[in-house]
Amino acid sequence: MTASVISLRAASFGYGDEEVVHAVDLRIAAGERVALLGPNGCGKSTLVRGLLGLNAHLSGEVSLFGEPLAGLTRRYRLGYVPQRHTLSTSVVATVTEIVATGRLPHQGILARQSRADRAIVAESLELVGLADRARSPVAHLSGGQHRRVLIARALAAQPEVLIMDEPTAGVDAASQGALVDVLVRLADSGVTMLIVTHELSALAPVLSRVVTMEAGRIAFDGDRAAYHQHVLAATGWAEHHHGHSPERARRPVVTGLGAGIPERHPRRK
Repeated sequence: MTASVISLRAASFGYGDEEVVHAVDLRIAAGERVALLGPNGCGKSTLVRGLLGLNAHLSGEVSLFGEPLAGLTRRYRLGYVPQRHTLSTSVVATVTEIVATGRLPHQGILARQSRADRAIVAESLELVGLADRARSPVAHLSGGQHRRVLIARALAAQPEVLIMDEPTAGVDAASQGALVDVLVRLADSGVTMLIVTHELSALAPVLSRVVTMEAGRIAFDGDRAAYHQHVLAATGWAEHHHGHSPERARRPVVTGLGAGIPERHPRRK
């Protein structure tokens, strides 16, 4: 079996003494692309921030790359793309300058950029399709391009796991498509991803697994096919078509992977 790069056993996270995520069991193996979803306030971001060491780990066991969370020294092994729609338009920097900050954990105390650093920055920009905008001021980019800059900055640290919080939020359909193309390329290269999202349909070509949370706990954990059946059952589709149950009209609709979504996302040239 593939070793887990993220392992939680009865893990709880919160803020101060307030527990928000309760006794979660979760394992993510190298190369998996996992969507984490649920209603606002269910604990998704608290769980992710807990993995990043940004809020309190209150109880249970958490290990990353086989090391206890508290003892993890090379935190750059976790790349993080935060939940924000764009970089600030007041930032006076080029695309390359922003992405180059991802190399800081690997540089010496004087933060001198080496030839290898510059090559990795250029490769990161190429991977997200922004090589032609390397010298452009970030203030001149669209919201979708800003998202790709943030992904490139995370990739420049050469992480083993990439954690993204709502990467497709706040961008138009065309920009979402470009972002998904980027994520498909990352998936093809074997990057492990944990993606907090509300937009599974857009990300369907990338995902290998879906985890849902409700009230701070894991409510579902399975592959795309199992999640599709879970959604159909939750919306009463089966009862409606086979038993004509009136309950369907009263059940909440769960956003999910719709029928007919292709396995692969067509690459844009």
